[in-house]
Amino acid sequence: MSRAFVKDQDADYLDLPERPVSEHPNDVTEAGLAQIEDALAKAGEAYALAQASADRAAIAAARRELRYWTARRATARIVPAPADTSEVWFGACVTIRRDDGREQTFRIVGEDEADPAKGSISHVSPLAKSMFGKRVGEIVTAGNGQAEIEAISYGTTAAESRQLTNSDGEGRDA
Repeated sequence: MSRAFVKDQDADYLDLPERPVSEHPNDVTEAGLAQIEDALAKAGEAYALAQASADRAAIAAARRELRYWTARRATARIVPAPADTSEVWFGACVTIRRDDGREQTFRIVGEDEADPAKGSISHVSPLAKSMFGKRVGEIVTAGNGQAEIEAISYGTTAAESRQLTNSDGEGRDA
């Protein structure tokens, strides 16, 4: 077996597909920007370690992560809280009551920082889109059903916002 043939096979697995980058604006909260910067730093560290170990597969994987997080950092745009906090916009924590009685609170954030299990959803998600511009008491589409907006706040996290007052002045615990 020739050495050239082996190198060609090795190169195949090093040609990793790029991580898809969203077509949507890269709107972020301040915390979201910090998360991107942290991921970029970790990708840089992983790349340096991979180079030091001369592990070609690790170098390729780390290089891909580095390209992705560099692109996300370059396009990140911090969205400030709106002047009118009585409506749902980017960065809002929104408490809804679904038609089945469940009460849920979500914070609307950038795509890279969204984690529904932790109470944050992407600004491009169907639920977030259905809530934009709405006020307390309005009905929105939530999955296959509907939900009423019970509270809107602009805290740092969904958990913190549950402790804040909602837009009609009453405190609520989600």
